[in-house]
Amino acid sequence: MAATTVRRRWTLATGLIGVSALLATGCVSNTPEPSAEQQEAASGGGGSNDEVGETVTIGFTAPAADHGWMAAISRAAEERADSLEDVELQVAEGTNDVNLQISQVETFINDGVDAIVILPFDGAALTDVALEAMEAGIPVINVDREFSSPFAARSTVLGDNYGMGVSAGTYICEQLDGQPDAVVAEIAGIDSLPLTQERSQGFADALSDCGLDVDNRVAADFTVQGGQQAAANLLQAAPQIDAIWNHDDDQGVGVLAAIEQADRDEFFMVGGAGSANVMREIQEGGSVLDATVVYPSTQAADGISLARLVVQEKDMDDLVSSQVPRQVQLFAPVVTADNVDQYLPLAFES
Repeated sequence: MAATTVRRRWTLATGLIGVSALLATGCVSNTPEPSAEQQEAASGGGGSNDEVGETVTIGFTAPAADHGWMAAISRAAEERADSLEDVELQVAEGTNDVNLQISQVETFINDGVDAIVILPFDGAALTDVALEAMEAGIPVINVDREFSSPFAARSTVLGDNYGMGVSAGTYICEQLDGQPDAVVAEIAGIDSLPLTQERSQGFADALSDCGLDVDNRVAADFTVQGGQQAAANLLQAAPQIDAIWNHDDDQGVGVLAAIEQADRDEFFMVGGAGSANVMREIQEGGSVLDATVVYPSTQAADGISLARLVVQEKDMDDLVSSQVPRQVQLFAPVVTADNVDQYLPLAFES
């Protein structure tokens, strides 16, 4: 794929988002605003999203909070439920045991909850029990890790792993403009995971736009210890680097420790996921950290909102189309010193 195409599409996509927002709010039309009755009829009669409806009981299950991003996912889901007067949330204990998570979903089904929001430890392994819930008439909202069947969820909320790579690569291209011989390095997450592969592919595609490629690449495991070891290996193998993209800000704590230990600062670094500690470093300046790419920790919170709308048969207010979409993919913006204040309030702690 020609990299210019990647960046042009990226710019066009963000522009279309803005145009869509204008269309949805009627800012580009001279047509008189419809009456409340007309709006309700057009939205299927479910009423405004802000109106308190019948109480919705939602079951929520996610992996163990052994990672800053995962802890933020569950916390945001609970906070979102608390903010909604008509939502009662049943939270299962976070677990990395697939069989236990299946059992949790079975309990929700037996309890007759109105909807289930699932961030599966393993999407394929949770597919059958999600299908069971859907067949029982309980809508399932799948978060972050997709099921292996499209029939296992009413709607899916995803981050954009490929888009993270494109955002990181595009930013690095912009900063290294006019330096065709620049050395770019990549510290990935777990290589066997599709999400890591997607991030790396997006990164390579975007770099090719400005005639760059990944000169040095290592993989870590999303942990502080793994990040430190991988970065130490990278720095030893590459005596000169101009830019580094690190896929994950949690493992980035270890990456920064290795950089400090090696006393290297000839490059700039872009993080991944959008942790609060990384954003604070960007805000303060004086670090190799120039930017980070957000992988939203609000996905499950958005799942709670969608589950409520589905059960109450409401639509998404800002969309012209009726009913909740089958898939929502969140954007992966680049956070720099220029816009960090906008993103810091929603960032997670590593």
